[in-house]
Amino acid sequence: MIRVSVVEDQLDVLNSLVKRIDRTEGMACVSHFTNAEDALAHLPQQQPDLVLMDIGLPKMNGVECMIRVKLQAPEVDFLMFTVFDNDEYVFEALKAGAVGYVLKSERATGALRAIEEYAQGGAPMSRDIARKVLSSFHTHNKKAGEGFENLTPQQLLILEQLSQGLLNKEIADRLGISEGTVKQHNYAIYKKLQVNNRTEAVQKYLSSKG
Repeated sequence: MIRVSVVEDQLDVLNSLVKRIDRTEGMACVSHFTNAEDALAHLPQQQPDLVLMDIGLPKMNGVECMIRVKLQAPEVDFLMFTVFDNDEYVFEALKAGAVGYVLKSERATGALRAIEEYAQGGAPMSRDIARKVLSSFHTHNKKAGEGFENLTPQQLLILEQLSQGLLNKEIADRLGISEGTVKQHNYAIYKKLQVNNRTEAVQKYLSSKG
């Protein structure tokens, strides 16, 4: 039995997913949330097998929520179910640890098919998304040579927030960690990217994103 949790802010979509999951043999919906904040407060304790996660949530987005949940419960898997199909969101989600990526255009039927594929040991992905991943493979590999592939999901998240001009204390408050821990991650980021300071790290990061 696959224990599934759903995080989706559109109530009609959420209700449809919950009903379809509960009616499907071999899976059960153990919880559902309409925002990332509530999901983050409960998922680490509930530890479902799989979380069906929307990216475009009201405040904290789905990718950041996934990263923060996995820091507390790394065994919980995430399947992204979202309208976003651009390269930035795809690679951000997959690099952060998502086991699959399904577009909402495939509706609940596509989500259920993806959950079943996951249960069989697969890595579910919409055809359109799979094509994007393949077409971007060479470009992605070129960027890997710059050191970003060595960063942990949390370090990538911190680097993204550094690029937004946030202070260490602001980042610490957002992630629920100490300011000292943020500073330690900063030093690790500088070393892995082979730069000397925050400015150089941010410049390299922004350059890599084009």
